[in-house]
Amino acid sequence: MKFSLFMNPQIPGSGFAAEENAKALRPIGRDPGSYQKLLHEVREIAVHADRIGFDALMLTEHHFHSEGFEFSVNPLMVLADLAARTERILLAPLGLVLPAWDPIRAAEDVALLDHFSRGRLRLGIARGYQARWANVLGQRWRSQAARSDGSSSDDRNFDVFGELLHIMKMAWTQETLRYKSDVLDYQVPAPYDGIEGWPAQEWTRTFGAPGELDDQGRIQRVSVVPRPYQDPHPELWQPFTISDRSVIRAAKEDILPWMFTPIPGEHRKKAELYRAEAARNGRDYKLGEHTGILKIVGMAGSREEAIATYGSRMHKDFASFFGPFGYLEVLRTADDDSAKPISPEKGDFKRMADVQMALIGGPDDVKRGIEAMLKEIPDLEWFGLFMQGQQGVLPLDDVKRNLEMFAEHVIPEFRD
Repeated sequence: MKFSLFMNPQIPGSGFAAEENAKALRPIGRDPGSYQKLLHEVREIAVHADRIGFDALMLTEHHFHSEGFEFSVNPLMVLADLAARTERILLAPLGLVLPAWDPIRAAEDVALLDHFSRGRLRLGIARGYQARWANVLGQRWRSQAARSDGSSSDDRNFDVFGELLHIMKMAWTQETLRYKSDVLDYQVPAPYDGIEGWPAQEWTRTFGAPGELDDQGRIQRVSVVPRPYQDPHPELWQPFTISDRSVIRAAKEDILPWMFTPIPGEHRKKAELYRAEAARNGRDYKLGEHTGILKIVGMAGSREEAIATYGSRMHKDFASFFGPFGYLEVLRTADDDSAKPISPEKGDFKRMADVQMALIGGPDDVKRGIEAMLKEIPDLEWFGLFMQGQQGVLPLDDVKRNLEMFAEHVIPEFRD
């Protein structure tokens, strides 16, 4: 098994753990000094993870988070910075929200980062579920946030995501590109019957890609440069694969799915579906191969210390922000009122640990949690440590020590 860190960066001094400071600097997301503190911590953690043996570092993409939580505006740019500071660790946006991007600009930026990192890039791609920004940045494609509810807007988001990925793959794999989309109002070239008046015709005919110009000197195809460092492109990952149709498409496209759900048996069901669909597309994976599972991990010297360290700091921000999105429904028990949503006050760390949404405790506790996952999915390829409640909340030295403990006591037990 391989091990990745998933950072959902939080500006230090934001959220309920530093409520007075966050209110005094409101909106803290626009405070340059506070963002510099975040960059320092992210850089320190990335370099540290690279040195102590983690296999990958993953960053999400979100926008407009004035509150300072989930502060990861452009993971490609941040990872370019981290690529220059690290040596061996894989770097992955998890994920690049495709409906918020132009496909050719995205294909170019990905290829650049693949070169900057000399092939250490793994490209996570996502549909985007937060309407506050997905609706704004996706408007050019008439795409709104993914709801995974089978609605017409969700179908549109699903189709737009697939079409943008299709165009990106063509840009990476074809020496020249000519395409008119039936899903999007998008064509290459534009206008599709040719771009007239290109002054440097002789230069392009001599040194450009064959076929870019027709006999009349009109641009008929474009060459998207550079090609990725990896052939044909970086391995594709996708978070957080829950809906069956996303699992099926990931298997068809050979995208590695990352799953984040504590529902008992759900991981195995999704892994079995992925394996079966991959087999129908000619790829014979073992159960869990080419698959990742993400867990919140709160690790300290003992379970008691972990509860004391994370219990009061971590759950309030997580529960207060993610609860309204429905993430806390997985914590429901028979004692809860079925007519009422789970309140943030009930989204505590103990409940998260009880349903295995989180692994909390000392090294042995965390190892037992991973062993239980491997009983369910014996050939699981990737385990992702979700750093919720650590960076931006705990002192940086504590975060680094806890990662060292995981790298020293947990990773060697499960390393391939």
